[in-house]
Amino acid sequence: MTYAAEAIHAETAYLAFHLHWNLSDLLELEHHDRRRYVRETAALVERAEGNG
Repeated sequence: MTYAAEAIHAETAYLAFHLHWNLSDLLELEHHDRRRYVRETAALVERAEGNG
């Protein structure tokens, strides 16, 4: 089973927007690492916005 292309696009766009990483660096990440960065970044964004 392959990971849905839509999810990969959403994850990489989210991380690129918030962390300013380039696409090739994001795509080189293992799936579980990319998902962890998404979770951690989302937590930071929520705290910065006063929601966490």
